[in-house]
Amino acid sequence: MSTNKEPASPSPIQPFEGPALWRGGELAERSDWQHTLSEGECQEIRAALESTQRDEVPLQDITVKNFLLPTLAGQLGAAQNSLEHGCGSFLMRGWPVGEHTLEGNRRVFWGLSQYLGTPISQSAQGEKIFHVQDAGLSKGDSRVRGPNTRRALNFHCDRCDVIGFLCIHQAKKGGESYLVSSPAIHNEMLRHHPDLLALLYQSWYYKTHNVDLANDDLWCFQPVFAQVEGRFVSYILRVLIDRAYQLPELPDMTRQQKKALDTLDALCTDPSFHYSFTQEPGDMLFVNNFTNFHSRGAFENHDDPARHRLLLRIWLSVPNSRPLPQSFSGSFGQTLAGSLRGGIHPAS
Repeated sequence: MSTNKEPASPSPIQPFEGPALWRGGELAERSDWQHTLSEGECQEIRAALESTQRDEVPLQDITVKNFLLPTLAGQLGAAQNSLEHGCGSFLMRGWPVGEHTLEGNRRVFWGLSQYLGTPISQSAQGEKIFHVQDAGLSKGDSRVRGPNTRRALNFHCDRCDVIGFLCIHQAKKGGESYLVSSPAIHNEMLRHHPDLLALLYQSWYYKTHNVDLANDDLWCFQPVFAQVEGRFVSYILRVLIDRAYQLPELPDMTRQQKKALDTLDALCTDPSFHYSFTQEPGDMLFVNNFTNFHSRGAFENHDDPARHRLLLRIWLSVPNSRPLPQSFSGSFGQTLAGSLRGGIHPAS
């Protein structure tokens, strides 16, 4: 088990500056994170898809070498750079998912993601493309994860450098996507709640997720905010923090610790800080987990099961990633910049 504490905080904590700093509707006005596919680019993707299908290339053997995108490759390269050094999000619209089978869309999503990073496992079963949909599981079922329910999700991060979503079907009602700049939340807390921000630079217990079956550790110990080699890092998954502090062998959460988490949550849900939008069928969204928190609204499905809300999700380890605190090794394995890291190891 990891119990090595990080330094309490930089002294003094400095405000973050850079293109990853934005508020609410400002993101909608920026042109550096959205791209609408042209018909020519769609045709280029169709040709790459048909080539891999004709050659019977298994999905996990699709790479940039056999999913050729002569024109779009440049746009995806720019997106890879912007995800790490820009605003931290990339939204690509206009892929005609309705023209293709689910398997065809999975292959397209995988092929395009190869230009951004390496897909990693998201479950003990080794799934590298996860279906985000209501699984109809009962509340007490150990297999329940936020993505396979219809409920709203708190602002959080996933265990990867970059998370990606391809919308196949949207909900009848609700299911909005929410993004917030974690550097903006950090700076606001520094201005108005510096004592609480200092607590978030300290390490917190995270209970091992109930689906992380190959992990023998009961918990890990890492901060919410950090600065490593001059780079900003943020990571939050409050449900696992709350579960950890309920364990009898760990200390109780203090009143000030709870206030720090509650303050962070309140700022994230403030419409002046977050950006909300509906991811339409064919939209692909990619988000840097270390400069953005994301969430989803509750939703109501269509009566027809074939039209139930469905997003494909991929976790990527990217080659141009930032360094992480050493304490993140409990969640990510490797912490060096550019290393292959993150994910949930498959159970043997």
